[in-house]
Amino acid sequence: MIWNPSEGINIGFFTIRFYSLMFVIAFGLGWYIMKHIFIREKEPIEKLDTLFIWTVIATLLGARLGHVFFYDWEYYRNNLLEILLPFKFNPQFEFTGFQGLASHGAAIAIIITMYFYSKKIIKKPILWVLDRVVIPVACGAIFVRIGNFFNSEIVGKVTNSPFGIKFVRDYYSSRDVVSMTQISNVNQAYHALVTDPKYAALLEKVPTKHPAQLYEAFAYIFVFLILFLLYWKTKTAEKHGLIFGYFLILLWSVRFVVEFVKESQGGIENIFGLFSTGQWLSIPFILVGIYYLFVAEKPFEDEFKI
Repeated sequence: MIWNPSEGINIGFFTIRFYSLMFVIAFGLGWYIMKHIFIREKEPIEKLDTLFIWTVIATLLGARLGHVFFYDWEYYRNNLLEILLPFKFNPQFEFTGFQGLASHGAAIAIIITMYFYSKKIIKKPILWVLDRVVIPVACGAIFVRIGNFFNSEIVGKVTNSPFGIKFVRDYYSSRDVVSMTQISNVNQAYHALVTDPKYAALLEKVPTKHPAQLYEAFAYIFVFLILFLLYWKTKTAEKHGLIFGYFLILLWSVRFVVEFVKESQGGIENIFGLFSTGQWLSIPFILVGIYYLFVAEKPFEDEFKI
């Protein structure tokens, strides 16, 4: 299969990027799920608005800083303005959007944010909040990975598997394809590369790789369904921290396993070796999840202190 999607939906004066659209869907579904949770728990819907806004900010800011510090600090330490600005200044000025988001950073930021939300807004133990928030978070993770697939990023290693895909936009940059085809419009240049027989030799060079994003998204569907059913169909939520523990184990175990077929994304793996950066960062989350499987057996009467 050859994968060469357009950047998004062109509505004339503006293009809605598929990656951005997936984030909108993720946050929208998250709000919808939490609304029903709040109704079930008889919590004021007004408090959901604060939760939504804080979670969006925490997700985007945490994911950005996570990428900067976990994966590419060597670059950003010399280009500090690019951390929070959608521009690239080196080697030349270029609008790039916010490229580079790390889910581990988002997870850390969300946990910290939920601590303040539990103390200042909803006045409940942080584990009560986390047990419920992780349900829409797991749902959102599905769409984030689908967004990565549309962006042809976080691709897998080269494979001969029947599931392998030729990620044209991963192999050839926009500058490369414009230079090779002499077509100034980037999307038209990519389209010509894929469909015009005279570029068949260039297309042949594109290796077939694991669609790691889809593997992860597919597995996250089951993570979401398990957490959803645990909350709605069982009494698991009565033990503070238990659903949160299952979430940490399930979601980050999926991430750990899928990392084996992903291309290296650099980062701290260059220091520690053995595992990828994503795997090293997933291990602490999994261990914390295992911890909560045991401590959640005893009901928490006091708020969990960080």
